[in-house]
Amino acid sequence: MARRPVKTGGSIARGGVALGEAVFRSLCEALQAGNYRAGDRLREEEVAQRLKVSRTPVREALGRLAARGFVEPAGGRGLIVRNLDISEVLELYAMREIMEGAAARLAAEHASAPEVDALRDIEQAFAESSATDAAEMAGELARLNRAFHEAICRAARNRYLDNASRELQDWIALLGPTTFTVTGRPSTSHGEHQAIIDAIAARDGDKTEQLARAHIREALRCRLKLLQKQ
Repeated sequence: MARRPVKTGGSIARGGVALGEAVFRSLCEALQAGNYRAGDRLREEEVAQRLKVSRTPVREALGRLAARGFVEPAGGRGLIVRNLDISEVLELYAMREIMEGAAARLAAEHASAPEVDALRDIEQAFAESSATDAAEMAGELARLNRAFHEAICRAARNRYLDNASRELQDWIALLGPTTFTVTGRPSTSHGEHQAIIDAIAARDGDKTEQLARAHIREALRCRLKLLQKQ
């Protein structure tokens, strides 16, 4: 089988952080963007050339990815991105439902009016993108969906929840194609997002949490549809 070309962009911006940390962040972002998928091979030399760094920080970054379980040895030929089994997928979504529900409840308590407006702006962009060819815009819908959930988590005003949610997003990146490739999912997700925003604006913590948890359960249903086709 021919190898799928992997795109991670050019050199990385350090932004004042250690080079190993910058490489690690770059690889995590590549996972989230879908540039690396389950089964893709990562070799030190190739990653170093692509990011225009030496192999030492790449080795450090790959070691961190391996320690977190995102990649695994590939028979002495580098590392490959892990493929989660069905039990791991179910566990991941169970935790995601809990965390997204908690974030939504806290956002209903703490979100400022400008933050609620920002959520509506993100959702407007989501609606406009979903009105076009869903298959063509799936990647953009996934990006806007991440921005929506990240904005809710920031509005929750809990740094520990925010950090845990970011790590969970890295795991979700291992699942492959976005659920927005499932027929009808963009429109149903848009409706769910709107209801969550309205509940946050109304300061109804109970309702917001219930809506957020139902939203993730529906996402799981679509994820399982995708897995059945693989």
